[in-house]
Amino acid sequence: MNTRKKVAFYTLGCKLNFSETSTIARSFTNEGFDRVDFSENADIYVINTCSVTENADKRFKTIVKQAQKANPNAFVAAVGCYAQLKPEELAAVNGVDLVLGATEKFKITDYLNDLSKNDFGEVHSCEIEDADFYVGSYSIGDRTRAFLKVQDGCDYKCTYCTIPLARGISRSDTLENVLKNAKEISEQGIKEIVLTGVNIGDYGKGEFGNKKHEHTFFELVTALDKVDGIERLRISSIEPNLLKNETIEFVANSKTFVPHFHIPLQSGSNELLKLMKRRYLRELYVDRVNKIREVMPDACIGVDVIVGFPGETDEHFLETYHFLNDLDISYLHVFTYSERDNTEAATFENVVPYNVRSKRSKMLRGLSVKKRRAFYENQLKSSHTVLFESENKEGYIHGFTENYIKVKTPWNPELVNTLHKIKLTEIDEDGLVRFDFLEEKVLQ
Repeated sequence: MNTRKKVAFYTLGCKLNFSETSTIARSFTNEGFDRVDFSENADIYVINTCSVTENADKRFKTIVKQAQKANPNAFVAAVGCYAQLKPEELAAVNGVDLVLGATEKFKITDYLNDLSKNDFGEVHSCEIEDADFYVGSYSIGDRTRAFLKVQDGCDYKCTYCTIPLARGISRSDTLENVLKNAKEISEQGIKEIVLTGVNIGDYGKGEFGNKKHEHTFFELVTALDKVDGIERLRISSIEPNLLKNETIEFVANSKTFVPHFHIPLQSGSNELLKLMKRRYLRELYVDRVNKIREVMPDACIGVDVIVGFPGETDEHFLETYHFLNDLDISYLHVFTYSERDNTEAATFENVVPYNVRSKRSKMLRGLSVKKRRAFYENQLKSSHTVLFESENKEGYIHGFTENYIKVKTPWNPELVNTLHKIKLTEIDEDGLVRFDFLEEKVLQ
């Protein structure tokens, strides 16, 4: 009879959270637990929370109910950013038994000696000033791509953001450990690694527990490029002021780093950028996009933008809209501003009504669809390499080219986690690209 305990995980939020969930899951496996899907009956359900958007906060209660439906007697633990910021609030949610903050989440198995249900969630949460040490993480086995954490925390003081309160100061993994983790990932047969962190362009700060930079992000990139066995390396979100020409030029000539950049903008208005305490103005952003286009004409460029920030007038919004419309970018991630406790912006006047925020968000999402289609159309008839995903979605298998074009073809399990040379042929009604294989032989 199998007496091993079962554990299930649910991750809200960013790629960084996915990498940390995977690392936490491995700690359970090492302790003799069996991992199961979140929809299955488990003894323990672990929810890795997010605090970036209001929606992520609201979803937490729904996910707890899902766990209780699967097993009303299961032990439910909450970890992550929301758990650090508002532990008592999470602990009061019906069904939650344990809440662990920023430093405690990686030691979760130490808190599981008693799996009895609690009337009120037990809280173990540090002062965020104590979150000054680094815990390396990477995701493996969950997706075709692996998310490799290289940095945590942030020293920036953007007026809308809770991340410094939830994750602490900027600190980095050692270069040696990043390279070791990258090698371990490649040995598992994973073809693509996505570099992730809170502010990865700040890599090197706090690498050995001190504030100075031991290495730079450029040194990290050049070192990873030399690791054997990695087919693709992708840079996740990076601040425009930290994306240097040397990095852009290196990626343009690299055989492993792919031509895809995701660069937060947040607003096309310099006035609002100053209110947000961003560390650049729109002119620098234009310079970064132009530099990428100069050396990588086919690169995919994604943009984060916030609508409805306090003080954003119709004129400010239209300034942002026209700025993005004129910019040679590929898609947008649109965030509707939501007030966050203990942030400076929450005290600002000239609050934008919710219905106006929603309208502006809808306009920018429409612009994103237009931008993505234009980018895709510009790439038709060109040749690329696609890495296929592992899911069967309504009879189709999907994949991404090196420059992040999403393609589809009828489901074939033999294509999973393989690389193929293709020629893009047409955009279908779903906005995905169809293609022709240029060779039957798998590249790897």
